[in-house]
Amino acid sequence: MTTKQEKLNRLCDKNGIIGALAIDQRGALRRMLGEDTPVKQLEEFKVLVSKYLTRYASSILLDPELGWEAATARSENAGLLVAYEKTGYDKTVAGRFPDLVENVSVQRLKAQGADAVKVLLYVDIDEGKEVNDIKEAFIERIASECKAEDMPFFLELVSYDAKVTDEKEYAKLKPHKVIEAMKLYSQERFGVDVLKVEVPVNMKYVEGFAKDDILYNKKEAAAFYKEQSDATSLPFIFLSAGVSAQLFQDTLRFAKEAGSTFNGVLCGRATWADATKAYQEGGQEATIKWLETVGKQNIIELDTVLQETATPVTF
Repeated sequence: MTTKQEKLNRLCDKNGIIGALAIDQRGALRRMLGEDTPVKQLEEFKVLVSKYLTRYASSILLDPELGWEAATARSENAGLLVAYEKTGYDKTVAGRFPDLVENVSVQRLKAQGADAVKVLLYVDIDEGKEVNDIKEAFIERIASECKAEDMPFFLELVSYDAKVTDEKEYAKLKPHKVIEAMKLYSQERFGVDVLKVEVPVNMKYVEGFAKDDILYNKKEAAAFYKEQSDATSLPFIFLSAGVSAQLFQDTLRFAKEAGSTFNGVLCGRATWADATKAYQEGGQEATIKWLETVGKQNIIELDTVLQETATPVTF
């Protein structure tokens, strides 16, 4: 039987860096390809991304609703993470509460070949005990399930503010929200093996990256990256949050220079987003052409940056 340690190692490259490809998107992918896109085409798109890009990734993150075919299409070198949560959240209820896919369990994911379970949690650290206590208990339950099955647990934290929706206003709050959430969910009771997190600042408002509005000079921004890195003793990886491939690569270099000891990435749309346009306009053939050229270039360039900037993980 494969041990938890072996499963974790499968998700890393030979240098101990996590260079994972994320395509567990469901609602977001449907919006990108068109709301009326048939399930079969959503599955096919994931298969193409998995088949042609996992050759260059340490692992791939997929979902249990549309992703099993893509999981079998992945390269032999690539480990498999599977999302456990439902996509999105109920917008009619305050709190952005998480929910799990009904016909899925950690036991079932393990049986189907997953090397790790991933759960996304929207979290506003300041929202109040009546909301956050429910989320904490939710993660504790998943931790117990993963422990029982000896399965690695990746927790993805996406920050927000319950009252502030303006992007620029939120950018002022983001460092506090991201860093404090990391501190909280690094506690042993949550059983997390790897944190998947946002970078602590919105780079669109950082000196040298911003076009107009500058909220942070480079020194201030760098201090937040260092503070974030020091906030946890757990391995942590960055999510790309849909930014361009170039900005994400530049961000990783900035993080390294700031003293961040991040252990890799789980990169989704920054790698493959424009393949959705190729799929809409030219179907499978055009998508394969895009993936074998631009997509391949994106992921190889990202890996080159990762090898220069990421800290090898020790589990």
